[in-house]
Amino acid sequence: MIDKLETRTYLRTMGRWLGSALIGSFWGVFLLLALSAPGLAGAVQEGNAGQEGSALALQTLPVKGKITVVDCYSPYCPPCLRLAPLMEELAKKRRNLEIIKLNINRPEVLGRIDWQSPLAKQLGLRSIPHFLIFDREGRLTAQGPEARWQILDWLKEAGLLKQ
Repeated sequence: MIDKLETRTYLRTMGRWLGSALIGSFWGVFLLLALSAPGLAGAVQEGNAGQEGSALALQTLPVKGKITVVDCYSPYCPPCLRLAPLMEELAKKRRNLEIIKLNINRPEVLGRIDWQSPLAKQLGLRSIPHFLIFDREGRLTAQGPEARWQILDWLKEAGLLKQ
């Protein structure tokens, strides 16, 4: 798996090469900025796309060098849906933050939260949204209510929630 740093390095190298060899320095710089801009801020990504509801190895989720928040949700959870845009904004405002969303619902379970999914059982979920926070070294530092309070503090600090 290629990490973001390797991708950005490759894109910068290609941008320089294109800038000098093909289309001039102005367009090379423009291309370089356009290709590397999405990786500058924190990001929100689906951590189990195509494997929704399946158990997974949690140690593979943290992004080295960034604080990683794992957001366990269901598309049938109203609080989860209300929180999603705030989490997107939080990731944009905090460059050191990576948010990985895990859908606990299996694809065949429609119209309700799938509390019987392998992922929900693996994590022992009784309520969602449920968060896990990993530090820059990939160590689990908070989960459940403790993680929820930390995220609420970050949302307030970012001006996304009232104090």
